Amino acid sequence: MLEARNVSFAYPKGPVILEGVSLEVAPCQRLYVKAPSGTGKTTLCRILAGFLRPSSGEVLVDGQPLPKHGPCPVQLIGQHPEHALDPRMRMKDSLLEAGPLDEGLLQRLGIQQRWLSRFPHELSGGEMQRFCIARALMANPRYVIADEISTMLDAVTQAHIWHRLLETVEQREIGLVFTTHSIALADQVIGSGEVYTLR
Repeated sequence: MLEARNVSFAYPKGPVILEGVSLEVAPCQRLYVKAPSGTGKTTLCRILAGFLRPSSGEVLVDGQPLPKHGPCPVQLIGQHPEHALDPRMRMKDSLLEAGPLDEGLLQRLGIQQRWLSRFPHELSGGEMQRFCIARALMANPRYVIADEISTMLDAVTQAHIWHRLLETVEQREIGLVFTTHSIALADQVIGSGEVYTLR
């Protein structure tokens, strides 16, 4: 179980962004975090994946804090792949940071072999996002946090990316927490999952 227990967050000398957030998601479960823009969805996603530490409260996996070093069982896929990739690294090297290449996964995500030798600026946003999804899944997570991962993509690429991601998390019994401003997409992704409304 991935749990946020009474999580609050504020930047130093800044306003409170999150206050008293508690949620949980189990392996295989899908949880849609629903909220208007500017209410802290991305901040919550970064806290759940260990990129930010809450001002108070805690995030636990099976009752234990997220590891400070080494592999993390929670992987974050953000809405801006260009910010997640080192511009000085070729795409293959970025993938290898997560572990050995999973050729089957790369093929399912539509990643072409010729892209592996390129740098991020030589790829489109959709191509970079495929790499970010592959890298997150190659880390063998138990939970994936998908924060507006297809907002900047065209409809065809969006559909392909979500189809492959959902196929993989279902096969591997990965818990999924996701955000999106698209009600239609949320309805398609959530299936029999649950909705958490962030206030």
